[in-house]
Amino acid sequence: MARIEVGGLELDYELIGDENAPPLVLTPGGRYPRDTAGVPELGQIFAGNGYRVLLWDRPGCGASDIGFTAPTESVMNAEALVGLVRALDLKNITLVGGSAGSRISLMAGIRMPENVARIAAWWFSGGAIGLAGLAWFYCGDQVAAASKGGMEAVAELPSWADQTARNPRIRDILLRQDPDEYIAVMQKWAQAFNYRDDTPMPGIMPADFARLTMPVLLFRSGKSDMAHTRRTSEWVHELIPGSILKEPPWGDQEWNYVSTFPNIIAERRGRFERWPRMAPPVLEFLKG
Repeated sequence: MARIEVGGLELDYELIGDENAPPLVLTPGGRYPRDTAGVPELGQIFAGNGYRVLLWDRPGCGASDIGFTAPTESVMNAEALVGLVRALDLKNITLVGGSAGSRISLMAGIRMPENVARIAAWWFSGGAIGLAGLAWFYCGDQVAAASKGGMEAVAELPSWADQTARNPRIRDILLRQDPDEYIAVMQKWAQAFNYRDDTPMPGIMPADFARLTMPVLLFRSGKSDMAHTRRTSEWVHELIPGSILKEPPWGDQEWNYVSTFPNIIAERRGRFERWPRMAPPVLEFLKG
């Protein structure tokens, strides 16, 4: 484990695999940390197949710091990833991620296309209902707590318990925020998830997708997945030049199945625990 300052935030990260191997960045979803079940296991498979794998905690996740000056949380995370890659002097990288990790991988690739060799991604959050759920998941409980009990109530939310246990600075950062300003930021960040008819993913416009001219592998979402709709994955594919759309290595009900899993890191349980099944098709793409 290591820490490095990027854009005024301390980010927690780990590099595994041969230090001379080509770099690969693996990004999980939600506000889950890099050691969530399935993520390091997938990273180890990539490392064992000739990659130098960067596992990292995004701002507000795991042991990394959090900030509230970015226009959206996704922008904060994407720019943090770009800054982290530059700070570590990683060249010609591969970006891999699912759910929020797919969004951050694509947004980072758009910001540094000259330094991205390939991208592989799955579980693209989208659709009116899916995005409304994200607005509440990331921001709703924050606003409710701040409006009722100020920043002390926000700092006590279960959604911050893991982060503050790993990084006590998180609590201090939260308590330093003005409640009214914090609510305004959360409202702005929630608004960024509003569904739009002109783009499949929040924070990425059609012209942005066109910047992803490197080889890109996308996995089609299940028809039953209302958090990451099938149409969203197909629409992203239509907008990324030359991208490949492939069926995932699991059935249609995968998200509905794994979203019921308990998140218990010590027991290696969680909604990403089956991600190692992604290794064979992604490796085939990377070495093709």
